This record gives sequence, C-alpha cells and structure tokens, in this order.
Amino acid sequence: MPDLHWTIPVARWSSWPAAASAAPDIGFIEPIVRRRLSTLSRVALKVAHECVAQEPARVVFASRHGELRRTTDILRAISAGEPVSPTAFSLSVLNAMTGVFGIARGDRSAASAISAGAETLGYALLEAHAQYAAQPGSPVLLVYADEPADPAYGTIEDEVPGGALAILLDSGAATGQLTCRLSGGGGAGMTEASCNAQAPDNVRGNSAGPESLAAAANQAVPEARFATQTQALLHCLETGNPGAWQHADATWHWSWHGLAS
Repeated sequence: MPDLHWTIPVARWSSWPAAASAAPDIGFIEPIVRRRLSTLSRVALKVAHECVAQEPARVVFASRHGELRRTTDILRAISAGEPVSPTAFSLSVLNAMTGVFGIARGDRSAASAISAGAETLGYALLEAHAQYAAQPGSPVLLVYADEPADPAYGTIEDEVPGGALAILLDSGAATGQLTCRLSGGGGAGMTEASCNAQAPDNVRGNSAGPESLAAAANQAVPEARFATQTQALLHCLETGNPGAWQHADATWHWSWHGLAS
C-alpha cells in the first residue's frame, strides 16, 4: 500500500467521552426535536455546536454504525407487527444529524455522511481534507460519532466504545495543523518524527514556518499506539504528541504542529 499523507488546518476541536455520565446540553435544538433524538445524534450535535455556532460551514459526518440501534428497533417493531413511527424512520438514516444541525442553524451548506468500518475516522479526515482543499475559502466541519452496535449483531471486530469528536478546518483561524498519514504495514519501531523526516511533502503548505517545522520534525517523541482511532487522535490533539492505530495491513499516524502566536 502506498503511503498517503495530508495536513489539515485546525481552528477548533471538541470531544465528548463515551463514559460521560451527564447528558450533553443541546439547548440550541428546539425541544420538540430534541426529545426525539438518539444519544448518538445528541453527542454529535454537542461537539459540532462547540466548534461552529452560526457561521456557515460544510459538514462531513462520519460514523461506523450510525443510527443502527434505532434502525434495529424499527426492524424489531416490524417483526412484531407493530406500527413504525414516521419520525423514528426519518431519523434512522446515517446523515440524520447533519439535517437537524443544518435546520437548527439555518445553514444550507453542503453536508455529507460516510462510513468505512473500523477506519471510519481516518477516512473522514481524508474526505474533510479533500473538500477543504477543493474550496479553502469555506470552512469544513468534521463530526465523528459512534456507539457500539446492538448486541443482536454479535461480536464486532475493532468495536468502539462510543463518544464524539468534531474538528473545524479553517486556515484563517487555525491554531495548529494536524498531519495525517496512512502507511502500509505495521511500522513497528517507527516514530512520527521519523515518518515526517522521510516524507517532507506531508507538511506542504504548512504556515507554521520552517523553524517550527524543523523543531517538530526533530522531536524524538515515541509514537504511542492505541486500541482505536479515536483514542490515538485524541491523544495527539490533547498532548501534542504523535499517536497511531494499526488495523490489518495498514497503520494510521497523527501528529500535531502548533502555530506560533
């Protein structure tokens, strides 16, 4: 597999942990709509709203399972000969969250939804990058949210615990840049610093300046490996240190480059 690497400008980011005990505050959604939303849509809307309030932004929503739990409940109702709620049906699609978010904000910007198995978050970052590169004057909001599938589906490989993450791509307000890299093989023993040194093109267009880039590339911080993509990426965003996740014959790497104030 050939290596892929790209860099995105991060203006803001927000996350919601899977283990949160409190319900997310989504008071910006009308009560009549709010009470019909699933937990998945609620956490997705929470982090999305924290990254972009009223300014227009294209949205890329990503989820491995999406509203599968709601869909499963609908299938159970059909199997039992019970009526299906039209509202439940309309909110069972993968992109339900993007519609609710756009209506609440009065934003007619384009929205898309993707799912790519256990690698959904990584490919969502690639999709967000592609959309932003095609039209850099318009911000792109990446929203990732997931929850474990219904137990009826049995054991699922590389299942995620849940939670949500949103990242706003906007070079005009960027606080840093996130470098994403997809490499073939396990890459055992490699650090993100050595990966950057081998592939300088992955920082092309970085506005941090040559001194900042050189300092970042020379940091010999070991690349921490995690059980899920979300954990690896959050580690990178929260600590500024590289994180990685391995799946099958590919490894996803993330590194952070802060911009000088």
